[in-house]
Amino acid sequence: MRIHIHTLGCKVNQFESQAMETILASRGHQITGDETGLDAVIVNTCAVTGQAAHKSRQALRRLREQNPGAIVAVCGCWSQSDARAASQLGDLVFGSGDRVGLVDALEKAFSERKAVTSVDNALERRDFERLPAGSPEGRTRALLKIEDGCVNFCSYCIIPYTRGRVHSLPAAACADEAKKLAAEGYREIVLTGIEIASYGTDLPEKPTLADAVEAVATAAPGCRVRLGSLEPRVVTEDFCTRLAVLPGLCPHFHLSLQSGCDATLARMRRRYDTTRFYESVALLRRHFPNCGITADLITGFPGETEEEFSETLAFIEKCAFSSMHVFPYSVRPGTAAAEMDQLPRALKESRARRASKTALSMKTAFWEKQIGLVLPVLFERESENGVWSGHTGNYCEVRAKGESLRNTVANVQITGLEGGTLWGNVLL
Repeated sequence: MRIHIHTLGCKVNQFESQAMETILASRGHQITGDETGLDAVIVNTCAVTGQAAHKSRQALRRLREQNPGAIVAVCGCWSQSDARAASQLGDLVFGSGDRVGLVDALEKAFSERKAVTSVDNALERRDFERLPAGSPEGRTRALLKIEDGCVNFCSYCIIPYTRGRVHSLPAAACADEAKKLAAEGYREIVLTGIEIASYGTDLPEKPTLADAVEAVATAAPGCRVRLGSLEPRVVTEDFCTRLAVLPGLCPHFHLSLQSGCDATLARMRRRYDTTRFYESVALLRRHFPNCGITADLITGFPGETEEEFSETLAFIEKCAFSSMHVFPYSVRPGTAAAEMDQLPRALKESRARRASKTALSMKTAFWEKQIGLVLPVLFERESENGVWSGHTGNYCEVRAKGESLRNTVANVQITGLEGGTLWGNVLL
């Protein structure tokens, strides 16, 4: 079969789509980036916001229209949360688990043309679904899912219901996967999950995230190791001390912020306040000099006053993030926040623009501090003839001239900032 996989949402979805690509390719199927002339389509959906669910439905309708004779399979968090609606758009409907089962059903449907809906109760899951890491195409950076599920139950989020409780890949298995990825030629491994700060809480020996990171770094000494999104509560003195001695660890930490106002954080049901969050920022900067610290921010959450938003702006400036993802609050039906009094869309978007302006200023200031430094860069692609693009360990994009730099880590003297990108000279 000629198959296209369309992925929406987070890095966990990206990992699971790549795993399905690998499984399908191993069975002789052709995976293509083209969206027409297909035998089958898989849409891996997202439900984190109402807008994400809308985009998932749009993608399904578009791809079905472009490929009227193709089998359309839908999976992911949106189909997990609304299997009935998904069954009106897809021939095969799976949820956020059993990716191998979906592949089996897709092959069977190609000959039998029979609709199938197979969606479980995510909250009843107890086992971690182990899937192949990497990609059949081969890339410089590999995603490795070490955890799934979440039990935080934030007021704006439906993901605990679509992903279930915490499930972790044992540290020894994390090491095995990392060793394979290193042998396949990957130069960086990104540890990802729905909520990796809770890694290991479901396992008998109760390993921590630091245990998993150490296992991966030891198994793949030639690879850089980058962490996915972190809850600030996982950043402790012990966590920083253990990770700071790992030579391959990327000094880049993405902390889940969402708001810089304690009253708003309380309405969000977040498990920290700004004091605890800033403790994490200070710890990271003390143990990892010149580290990149990035964050997510939601503007216009229900009940957010102008004074509360001003507190948020002041707090993000205090944190001096190296980059931020800023987006206006989007109502997610089925969550507690959806029942709260909502702010006007225009106000939410206006605050997002104001926060984004502050975020860009902070990013520019951080990147300007890199000028004159020598930083290791993993080059990923040739952005133009003779110019290669890659990322530093602290996640700044760098361009430099050179020959055949793809998938190599080279020391680069940073010479300037132009067009939103750092430029430098490769040191031989």
